[in-house]
Amino acid sequence: MKAKLLAQACAALDQFRIEVPSWGLADTGTRFGKFYQDAAAIDLDDKLADAGEVNRLTGCCPTVAVHVLWDFPSGSDPRAVARLARRHGIRIGSINPNLFQDQEYKWGSLTNRDPAIRRRALDHLRASVEIGKALGSDSVSLWLGDGISYPGQANLRERKHALTRCLQTCHRWLSRRQTLLLEYKPFEPAFYATDLADWGMAYVLAKKTGARAKVLVDTGHHYQGQNIEQIVAFLLDEEMLGGFHFNDRRYADDDLTFGSLDPYQAFRIFHEIHSFAADRGRTPSIAYMIDQSHNEKPKVEATLQTVLIAQALFAKAALVDHAELRRQQAREDVIGAEMLLQEAFFGDIRPALATWRRRRGLPLDPLASYRKSGYADRAAADRRRRRRQLNLPLSGAYA
Repeated sequence: MKAKLLAQACAALDQFRIEVPSWGLADTGTRFGKFYQDAAAIDLDDKLADAGEVNRLTGCCPTVAVHVLWDFPSGSDPRAVARLARRHGIRIGSINPNLFQDQEYKWGSLTNRDPAIRRRALDHLRASVEIGKALGSDSVSLWLGDGISYPGQANLRERKHALTRCLQTCHRWLSRRQTLLLEYKPFEPAFYATDLADWGMAYVLAKKTGARAKVLVDTGHHYQGQNIEQIVAFLLDEEMLGGFHFNDRRYADDDLTFGSLDPYQAFRIFHEIHSFAADRGRTPSIAYMIDQSHNEKPKVEATLQTVLIAQALFAKAALVDHAELRRQQAREDVIGAEMLLQEAFFGDIRPALATWRRRRGLPLDPLASYRKSGYADRAAADRRRRRRQLNLPLSGAYA
């Protein structure tokens, strides 16, 4: 690899940070059930230990996303959690409220017709914001399951108005350093009309919510064949792209490892980010996060696999010659322009990754290093023992 390209790739890797989700390291599965793994995390300490191991091996995952309902039982001290994270060499990143699990939310949370339930949901949002402040977190990442499954079930405009008012209320509670990230999803659990269904709705609501509200793009939350990189380009140009949740999908919200099915799409998304940076002369501030739930792959290994492919694709996209691409576009040379992207995508990025890792004293093959370390075997033995001591029930049943 030429020295200039090597420098470009390493510079891109220097600025690329990926947040690991706490829930992706625990025993989670599908809507039909789950298969338990001995080495899966039992509690928050386990999750932070696993996230710390991912960061130790990759050097690019200094934060972990937490889920308030799952990671902060009643009476939890956020400062103690922050100390625990530091002990594992990481810190707490985005705060994720949970407005989809409690029985009260059967008919919605922030869009529920009952003002008492909307107030309950707002109270949870406020608690989430305050936890974030105590932890020094920069973002509150909100996904809503609110929606309806049958025509005529509710007034869609009234639900929009209720959601707007609630989000504006939440925005007033944010500190100056906090951002409210609005994540959209076309369907599930609602199947007729989801209240925050696509990027356009998220964009409009973020604009109405306030200056510190942005859109979060989950790469698995789109209809089949949707052009995600065009959405990214549009949001970048509007200064409304706040972050990503990385995963891959074949049919719907499959939560598969990032790049496992369509790495070229991920590359094209990253290309739009690098293109924006080249045009504007600055790197956009984007929160890159993982949101995956693995029922078959080992949790830490799947997380490492996603981080490594994301690094490779981000670095590859940084090698596109933007000046030459502009010339090809000006000449309407469709093939020449496309080939510039394909050459970067199919190029061998391994020398740059090896150089970047060597400079930081990281293992050249983080996944192989993890497998050789014995970490998974030690974690599995410890967690098997603790599950027996705690008498934790293990049921993979859906019902």
